[in-house]
Amino acid sequence: MSAAGAAARAQAAERIAAARFAGRAALDEPAGKSVLAAFGVPVPAGEVVADPAAAAAAAGRLGHPVALKIVSALAVHKSDVGGVALGLADGAAVRDAARRLLEGAARHGVAVDGLLVEQMSEPGVEVVVGGLIDPRFGPVVMLGLGGVFIEVFADTAFRVCPITEHDARGMIDDLQAAPLLRGARGRPPVSEPAIVAALMAIGGPEGLLSTQADAIAELDVNPLIVTPGGALACDARIVLRDAAAPAVAPVGAAVPAPDDASLRERFRPLLEPRAIAVVGASATAFTPANDFIRQCVALGYRGRIVPIHPKAERVEGLPTAPSLDRLEAPVDYAYVAVSAAQVPAVVAAARGQARYVQVISSGFGELAAGEALERRLAEAGREAGVRLLGPNCLGVYSPRSGLAFVGDCPSEPGPIGIVSQSGGLAVDMLLRGKTRGLRFSGLVTLGNSVDLGPADLIEYYLADPGTRAIGVYIEDVRQGRRFFDVLTASAGRKPVVVLVGGQTEQGRQAAASHTGSLASALSIWAGLARQTGVVLTDTLEQFLDALLAFQTLAVRADRPTRRCVLFGNGGGTSVLAADAFARRGLAVSPMNAAAIGALESLGLPPGTSVVNPIDAPAFTLRQEDGRIAESILEAVYRHDSPDAVVTHLNLPVFIKSADQRADFLGNLMAASLRVRERHPGRAHFALVLRSDGSPACEERKREFREQAVRGGIPAFDEMSNAADALAAVAAYERFLTARAG
Repeated sequence: MSAAGAAARAQAAERIAAARFAGRAALDEPAGKSVLAAFGVPVPAGEVVADPAAAAAAAGRLGHPVALKIVSALAVHKSDVGGVALGLADGAAVRDAARRLLEGAARHGVAVDGLLVEQMSEPGVEVVVGGLIDPRFGPVVMLGLGGVFIEVFADTAFRVCPITEHDARGMIDDLQAAPLLRGARGRPPVSEPAIVAALMAIGGPEGLLSTQADAIAELDVNPLIVTPGGALACDARIVLRDAAAPAVAPVGAAVPAPDDASLRERFRPLLEPRAIAVVGASATAFTPANDFIRQCVALGYRGRIVPIHPKAERVEGLPTAPSLDRLEAPVDYAYVAVSAAQVPAVVAAARGQARYVQVISSGFGELAAGEALERRLAEAGREAGVRLLGPNCLGVYSPRSGLAFVGDCPSEPGPIGIVSQSGGLAVDMLLRGKTRGLRFSGLVTLGNSVDLGPADLIEYYLADPGTRAIGVYIEDVRQGRRFFDVLTASAGRKPVVVLVGGQTEQGRQAAASHTGSLASALSIWAGLARQTGVVLTDTLEQFLDALLAFQTLAVRADRPTRRCVLFGNGGGTSVLAADAFARRGLAVSPMNAAAIGALESLGLPPGTSVVNPIDAPAFTLRQEDGRIAESILEAVYRHDSPDAVVTHLNLPVFIKSADQRADFLGNLMAASLRVRERHPGRAHFALVLRSDGSPACEERKREFREQAVRGGIPAFDEMSNAADALAAVAAYERFLTARAG
């Protein structure tokens, strides 16, 4: 940046500070435009005058036609009080319009500080560029098409600041109305570089919102008129933050992450504790703490377990200690399940005796009455020098060490690391995930996240060689800026699948700006996903299916998944599946002539369709006792180049058939696995095992699913599940490809 540019920005910052010091709620339009201009957003030439005669004189100097507007700190939307006149062609028109605007303002009781006379912009496409301070992630920038597109259709794109030029171009791509910018229906394309430059001037590393996040609450450039030759900010509204508002985390000031070895050692006491203490277990009753001890023993925990009990000498057959501060030797991890009122004192007693303390108890910040107690808990943790998990959670599951808070967890470790702010949903993840074939490197519940948050565990899983993909359930991002910084720094190092609770709850609202009224949790999360490569899911089913895909499939950074071949029995199923894949941006297009010819040469029975989807009725799949599937798949792999192949089997058709001479299903499965092994890396391969829910069908389905997952093939319940999972893989692959490019 030049010295002159730096000086202009410093003056703009001083202007903002002076307005806040004077108690102004917003900058008026001329002041706002001067700030925008200092940061590199082009604005029209203009003058502020006091009366109609001066307005006419200014218009003569600027050149007709001109725009005329009232200047008022009280008029949020000037057009609402008749405070705008456009296209004034001569001095008489300017004088008449000035008198009309002043009279209209007086009728509405609006105090006017002057009149702004500006050169008219040449015709172009109206764009809205805005920004706000999101309570979770800090400064956020918005782009939308103006006019009815933003008013009616809310056609917008959001990104968390600071953005890159790649992010800015992606915001244009996100708009449904982007073709209007690119010359739809014979119109000349506008200057996309000018839009990118305006977005960077506001949301880039040195941009207005990034550098003034503590001073600006919201801003709107509405409209930014874009032409083939450039862009011009024709209106501006900058709303100031209250001087007493909480500080915003600095943008671009993230602390460098520790190296992987340091992170693994830092979290070893949590995921691989050598000794644990359990507070709240009873010698005469069964409590959550007793259950935790029993589940750890059942899973094979081999370290030292010390129940904490003030009177009993043994609990669950184990020798006790009366309190944490009277342990004979320190422990790595303490599990605390006592009444909320007792917890701060228990945590205080952990000073020098435990490195991690997990508070299972509820009754804290999730209730208004517990907020003060939660603050006391956080302070007790800081003073004791321990790291806190929770409160209001369930525990840690770590098959590597034998930690468990629920029964029937998988005992063998796997590549999926989970962090969840919900304990109950974490149980679903473990047990439902187990039936799908998911295996875990660890699962940590965080509840209210009074100390450690999702970003801390994501950072650990990124460093953990035993974790291949990360799943996150999140409701309240207390350290949103750190969450964003960790994901940004990872640059898609590992897939991160996120399930967000409460996405449809409206974010911060403000009548003063389009940006504030259109910003929602959903829209901001969608922008964050585009920036960081995380995969957003809407349901627990999608979440688990996506993680299964990342557990089993080798993602490709050089060829994102797009075109899929579907093969199986059931014509209606194939048609519905093609629709499901198309809705998720996956193409089910005809195969090439060579592949179709190879399939036709197999002499398949009448009723078999070989275009794509390959609809093979059950009678066809019984050919060669089910081994015909190998020939069909071989033809696809050898002669076509799909990004993914999905085989679907309607299991009841085979299980309940009168023809039981051979194990058709077993042969079909074996054939599928053999073809996949002969063509590694050619295409993602997935199975869909459709069941009617009968015990016999479910048993075969379980056997086949286990066999498939062991072979590196994800198996799903329905074609829509497979479509969701492959769409998640495709989104991550597109991010990697864009990063590489």
